[in-house]
Amino acid sequence: MNGNLVSVRVGAQVLFDGDVVRVVEFDGVGVTVREERSGRFRTLTLARFVAGCAATEAPEETLAAGSVGTTLAGLTRAQVEQVAARAGHVRDVLIEDGSPLRDRLRVKAAELGLAVRTVQRWVAAYRRDGEAGLVDTRVICGLGSRVDPRWDDAVRAVMAAKVNASTPTRSALLAAVSALLDERHGAGVVPRPSRATAYRRLAELAKGTNAVAGSAKGRRSIADRPQGAYGRLRATRPGEYVVLDTQDLDVFAMEPVTSRWVRAQLTVALDLFTRCVVGLRVTAVSTKAVDVAGVLYESVAGRPAPMSWPGDGAWPYHGVPQNLVFDEGMPAGDGPVCAPETLVVDHGKVFLSAHVIAVCTRLGISIQPAQPHKPTDKPTVERFFRTLREGLTQHLPAYKGPDIHARGERVEDEAFLFLHEMEDVIREWIATVYHRAKHDGLVVAEWPHLQLSPAEMFAVGVGKAGLLRIPAAPGLALDFLPVVVRTIQHYGVEVHGLRYNGSALDGYRNARSPYGGVLAGKWPVRVNPDDVRHAWFQDPADQRWHRLDWEHGPLLDTPFSAEAAAHARRLAVAGDGGFEPAKAMVELLHRWDAGLVTDRRERRMAVRLSAEYAALPAADPPVPAPRAAPACAVFADSDDDDGDLDDGFYDDAFEVLS
Repeated sequence: MNGNLVSVRVGAQVLFDGDVVRVVEFDGVGVTVREERSGRFRTLTLARFVAGCAATEAPEETLAAGSVGTTLAGLTRAQVEQVAARAGHVRDVLIEDGSPLRDRLRVKAAELGLAVRTVQRWVAAYRRDGEAGLVDTRVICGLGSRVDPRWDDAVRAVMAAKVNASTPTRSALLAAVSALLDERHGAGVVPRPSRATAYRRLAELAKGTNAVAGSAKGRRSIADRPQGAYGRLRATRPGEYVVLDTQDLDVFAMEPVTSRWVRAQLTVALDLFTRCVVGLRVTAVSTKAVDVAGVLYESVAGRPAPMSWPGDGAWPYHGVPQNLVFDEGMPAGDGPVCAPETLVVDHGKVFLSAHVIAVCTRLGISIQPAQPHKPTDKPTVERFFRTLREGLTQHLPAYKGPDIHARGERVEDEAFLFLHEMEDVIREWIATVYHRAKHDGLVVAEWPHLQLSPAEMFAVGVGKAGLLRIPAAPGLALDFLPVVVRTIQHYGVEVHGLRYNGSALDGYRNARSPYGGVLAGKWPVRVNPDDVRHAWFQDPADQRWHRLDWEHGPLLDTPFSAEAAAHARRLAVAGDGGFEPAKAMVELLHRWDAGLVTDRRERRMAVRLSAEYAALPAADPPVPAPRAAPACAVFADSDDDDGDLDDGFYDDAFEVLS
C-alpha cells in the first residue's frame, strides 16, 4: 500500500489532534476513537476525523523538493516533454500483455539502449510518485552555498552590531568578520572563502538590510521592522480608528515677522477605514498639545469648505453625511456616532499630555499608543506623508527634500508661502487630488479588484455602518483648552498677569463661585496658550460660553501666545533689573509691530504668532444680559489672584516635540 495513505478501519492506530488514538467503531458516517493515553472515548464526524487525522509515522519524503507540484513546476518545456516521453515508456512496460515483467523490462531497455536496472528504477519511481518521480533530481536541486555556516553566522552578527554605526565598506566589514571568527573559534580554525566568493556571499546576506549600501537611517528603520508576518489593525467603519501623527514638512515656510525661512510641522488625523484626512494643522517650529486639540476638534466637528475650492473638491465630513441608508422604522437618534472611537498616537508628550487624555476621556475616545520607533504601527499615515511629499510639496518652491543629501543650494531663499498659506494649499490638494485619487490600500472584500478613492470608500463605509451622528455641543471646542481658576474682581479676571474683562462677568464680580473642592470660591476660566488675547468664561446659569478680551488685545491683529508674554517679562528684567509688566508688554508689542526680533528664542515665539488664525475656532460673541449675584455670594475685600491655586493638571499640555 502507498505510504502516503492511512487505512481507517476498526483497530487502526492513528494520530488525531496530537494524541495517539485507536479506531473502535466506524460506520462510514462517524468514527469512535479511544485515546491511548487517557482511555477517553470520542465520537467524531468523518469530516472532522479526516481533517485532524495523520499517520503515526510520517511517510518517507521521496522527492528532493518535497512536493509533486513544486517538482513539476520547476521544469522547462523541454524537460516536461522529456519526462512525458519517459513516462510513456514506463507505461509500455506496465501494460500486461501476458509476458513476465522482467521480459518487458529487458525489451524496453534494449529498445532505449539503457541498462535494465535503469528501467527498473523508472518503474519503481513512477509507481511511487507518478511522473514527478521520473524527474532528474539534479535539475531541481540547487547547488547551495559551500561557505562555512560559521562564516555566515559571523557576517550576520557583525551586520547586527553595526546597525546604529556609520555605514562601513565591504572590506571593513569582512575584516571585522575575520576578527570575530578568530575570537570565537581561534585563528585559522574556520576556513575563509576567497575574496570573490566572500563579496558574492556578503551581497546575498546583506540584501535588503542596507548594511553596506544605502542610508544609515534606512538601515535602522529596517532593523526595527517586526521579524515575521505583519499584523494589521482592521477598521470596519468610518470613525472606528483615527491615526494621529506629526512630521516635519519638506518645505521651508516664510516667517512674517523677519521674512526668513522657518521649519514647519504638519499634524494630521487620518481615518483608517477610508484613508480620509479628517483634521490637520500646520505649525511653526514645534507642535503643542493645543494644536493636537485643534486637530481632534476638527476630526469630530468638521470644518466648512472654503468658497474658493473647486466644486468637485471632496473633503468628506465624517460626522453627519449627505446621504444615509437606513430603515424607515429606525429612530433617527439611535444610530452609531462617527466620533473617533480609538486614536492611534505616538508616545510623544504632545499626544499623551493630560490635556489630550482628559478631553478624549470626556468624549469617550480610547487612546491606543503605537510602539516607539515603529513606523509599521502606523503605516497608513506614514504612507500619506510620502504621498504628500511626492504629490505636492516637491512641486512647491523651497522644497528641501526628505534628507540633507537631497537638498539644493540656498533653497530657503525661494520660500514665499506663509504658514497659513501652506496649510491652505495642503487642504485644497487633499480635497481636490488626494481624496479623489484611487488608493491601492482601499479594498472591498466582496469586490477585491474594484479601485476606490478615499471619498468613495467613505460612501461605502456609510452604506455598511448605517447612520453617522456626532454629539456636538456649541462649546465643544473649548473643552480642548486648559483651565485656570481665578476670582472675578471688579476689573475682571487676571491670568498670568493679563487682565480680561467682558459683559459676561456682570453679576459675578467680587462674588464667590458655587463650585466646591479646589475651585471653592473661584471661577474656572479657559485660555488658549497660542492666543492669549481672549479667554472664555462659562456662565453657570445657562452653561453658555462667553469670550473675555484682554485689555491690550486691540493693539494686536495677530495671535499672541502665553510664551511670548512670559518672554516679554524676561526681557524687561534683563534690561534694567526692574520689572514693569505694562512697560515690558508695550515694548515687545512695538518691536513685533516693527518686525524686530532680538534673539533666537524671541524669533521662535514670533514664528508661533505668524498663524493668521488660532488652532481652535473662536466662540460666538458674548450676548450681554443683566444678571443677579447668586444667593450664596460672598464679597471679597481684596484681589487674591496671587494666592490662587493651580492644580497642575495641564502642566504637560504645552510640551513640545523634540
